Amino acid sequence: MTYDSTDGANGGSGGPGGGSRWHVPAEDLRAYARGELAAPMLWSADTHLTACAHCRGVLAEAADPVALDAGWERLDAELDAPRPGFLESLLLRLGVADHTVRLLAATPVLRRSWLGAVVAVLLLTVVAGRSGATAGSPTLFLALAPLLPLLGVALSYGPALDPTYEMAVVAPMPGFRLLMIRTVAVLGAVLGLNGLATLALPWYGAAALAWLLPALALSATGLALTARLGPVLAPSLVGGAWITLLLVARTGREGVTDPLAPFTAAGQGVSALVAVLAAGLLFLLRDRFDLNRARGTGGGSGGMA
Repeated sequence: MTYDSTDGANGGSGGPGGGSRWHVPAEDLRAYARGELAAPMLWSADTHLTACAHCRGVLAEAADPVALDAGWERLDAELDAPRPGFLESLLLRLGVADHTVRLLAATPVLRRSWLGAVVAVLLLTVVAGRSGATAGSPTLFLALAPLLPLLGVALSYGPALDPTYEMAVVAPMPGFRLLMIRTVAVLGAVLGLNGLATLALPWYGAAALAWLLPALALSATGLALTARLGPVLAPSLVGGAWITLLLVARTGREGVTDPLAPFTAAGQGVSALVAVLAAGLLFLLRDRFDLNRARGTGGGSGGMA
């Protein structure tokens, strides 16, 4: 810094600039504008410019107006840009494209409120399973766990539930690909929570994992039927069919400790077969999701997934 002897005329303590009789030399201000001023003068200039209107005026005259405007535009863009959350930051670091990350992060059931509700439901079923451990079968947990992925996928998409529906409709990717991306994300989150809940029921052994194949079968069937029945009716019918099947199996079992039919070896085989067939049907109907999206009927990426 230098002392300016013409303090009154050039913005000293008694002049129009006010606030200081010390000013940054013109050469240093020009170097500052070009980004060439080195420390420690750079630090002194930064501190001085915050309090000296005179030096700020000189700096504005010395700076390239085009570069200055570009700098302000970059600053405005940085301030206006949304701050990525934990999920977005993680996906970006894994190399996922920015527009795909935005569509995934906006998925309603990947938010804390939905995931918190899922955790609460699973905790209640785990508590019920622990209290009934002597019965030999975690019936309530096994019955409820397959419905959570189906419900999660169903609530993720559609004009009435997805706040980014319009963005999904015009997303620069095929509807079926977007369907798969969002479905995998939802299933990964919900199935992961189900798996953690299963670890809290260790005394049931492998029987506590009997929910996995029915969960995949229900989700795949719901997705396949969405192409024809829509994002509300399809999962509703699949969920209702699952509950009906459990009620029928409950009335038909011989002993209280016997597992329900869907959780026996034969039932697991049927679940795997249904999952494979539903996945094949979903692939065959993949073009319908683009057609439904173009018509704005809520199918495809704007529908269930």
